[in-house]
Amino acid sequence: MTDKVFSAVTLGDAIDVSINDIGIPPRPAILDRIGREMHLPEPDFHHLEQLICSDVALAAGLLKVANSAYFGFRTRARNVIQALTMLGLDVTSRALAGLILRRVFKTVHGLEQFWDFSARVARTSGWVAQQLELPGIVPADEAYTFGLFRDCGIAILTRRLPGYIDVLRLADADGEKNYTAIEDAACPTNHALVGSLLAQDWWLPAETSLAIRHHHDVLVLDRGESVLSAASGHLIAVAQLSEHLVQRATQQFQNREWDKLGAACLRQLNLDEAAVSTLENDVPPEVVADGV
Repeated sequence: MTDKVFSAVTLGDAIDVSINDIGIPPRPAILDRIGREMHLPEPDFHHLEQLICSDVALAAGLLKVANSAYFGFRTRARNVIQALTMLGLDVTSRALAGLILRRVFKTVHGLEQFWDFSARVARTSGWVAQQLELPGIVPADEAYTFGLFRDCGIAILTRRLPGYIDVLRLADADGEKNYTAIEDAACPTNHALVGSLLAQDWWLPAETSLAIRHHHDVLVLDRGESVLSAASGHLIAVAQLSEHLVQRATQQFQNREWDKLGAACLRQLNLDEAAVSTLENDVPPEVVADGV
């Protein structure tokens, strides 16, 4: 492994270093074009439709998202303009970013199950946010987006660093040490920092980028709003609880993070173990266990 490259730089300074040295993919041009239209005072939905439909796979993916069981719309979107209307611009932009993210790393061998698991955690995160009635702090669509992007740094480092999967296995099996500290001991950086940089560069909300940065840090999570906003803390807690629910339901990607973070997450959400059991019993199979 190479020497650490992030030890003397701030989060803002690290973006350019990361893109060059670690290989964070720059924001795709189609996100720029769609983002410019969406941020106009009066976005042209027909122009947005044309932009999205210029990429057949992206258009098909957006329709699949709009018609998924997670959103629960009573009518099905039959075209992109209907999907845009049903989802709204904010949710659409995040859904498109998630679809593009997966495509960027489609050539990385061995990540198929990783993306499937991330999608399950994302859907479950949105469902949990709905059940806990946190719309003022964590809207379901933001919880869903965070679930998709939370571990995107793993995909980046898997492609960039030989032997990184072995480091992840060590971190998954350790029930005491901070997950990212184990990465830092063996790698130039860790997936939480790299993922937060990608989220920042891809125009995701600041709360999302901050939550990605600290989603393995129990000390930060317990200090709460002295370090994190309420929204970032709740994003971390909802996603970690959702990962726990998905692991219990599917037995996939088992790690020890709930042992280390579970109590702090429950304090963030003001829940107890009985509430977790209720959520585990109530989560719909199509949300927690159905592939994408």
